[in-house]
Amino acid sequence: MRWPTLPFRTPQRPALNLALQGGGAHGAFTWGVLDALLEADRFAISGISGTSAGAINGVLLAHGLVQGGPPAARAALAGFWSAIGSRVPFEWLTVGQDEALAFNPLARLMLQWSQLFAPHELNPLGRDPLRELLAEQVDFAALRHASAPRLAIAATHANSGRLQVFDNAALGLDAVLASACLPTLHHTVVIEGEPYWDGGYSANPALLPLLADARCATDTLLVLLAPRQHARTARQRAEIAERAMDIAFQAPFLRELDLLATLQADAGMRWWPGGGVAARIARARWHLVDGGPVLAALRGETRLIAHLPFLEHLRDAGRAAAQAWLDGPAHHVGQRSSTALRALAQGQV
Repeated sequence: MRWPTLPFRTPQRPALNLALQGGGAHGAFTWGVLDALLEADRFAISGISGTSAGAINGVLLAHGLVQGGPPAARAALAGFWSAIGSRVPFEWLTVGQDEALAFNPLARLMLQWSQLFAPHELNPLGRDPLRELLAEQVDFAALRHASAPRLAIAATHANSGRLQVFDNAALGLDAVLASACLPTLHHTVVIEGEPYWDGGYSANPALLPLLADARCATDTLLVLLAPRQHARTARQRAEIAERAMDIAFQAPFLRELDLLATLQADAGMRWWPGGGVAARIARARWHLVDGGPVLAALRGETRLIAHLPFLEHLRDAGRAAAQAWLDGPAHHVGQRSSTALRALAQGQV
């Protein structure tokens, strides 16, 4: 089959990588960010690294770009989030809306009860609506074509904690499900005999793969969902458990930011940083759309509430954040970084 020349690869636009964090239903914020970027159509997307919900968004984006450029990518993202937001009648399980959204007492009781059992006990047949939806909506074979953006999908090896990054050649439906596999909610995903859990335990998302691949851009836009600083210390049991999960998913990313900041500072002290990955790290430029301040106002449990009105609210917030970036810092793409890795890692941004 002869693949068409794709409009998103035109040389007039600056190349840009995307690094997309996970966050369950909060990934709808990233949907909005991507929707605004695609609508503006100012950048050629070269590489995408994603974890969990970020992996899903990244795969949908790449699938759409291959199928028909930015309009098809916008449609793919909207189709997925609209479908996932319509599958469960969350209006029966929640109270409030937008920033005040929360589970109602019945839903909280059901959630507490479910934590007494392993996923294979609650769901012995392993039925997974996410698997069915992604299988319907994503052509994984097309993602292996040379015209597709470079993909780096993170999962965590369940028996060792090792980071596993699936690239275009290795990417399939199971890899995306592995990246989004919270072991308290989903069956462990087994790929070629190896068990995998959510990629957030080891990288959220992984940045080095974007720098190691010479086909990726020099500029990377970080789309972050997790707050890097909380206003107060958790004290209640549920809050402590939630905060511990936040820290577990944030720590690998912050360590990688700090490492890259150190490597870039070291390279800046050299007359010539060398070739290969070292040179690409030295030249890398970084940009940020930060959902943390918006999402910090939400209860942590809203990551599990895939209710369409709430998802659309997050989409709109993501679009607004992306538009603010497009109207300002985006003009630095191709010239210099618009965010500092060290300050970002230390919560100063």
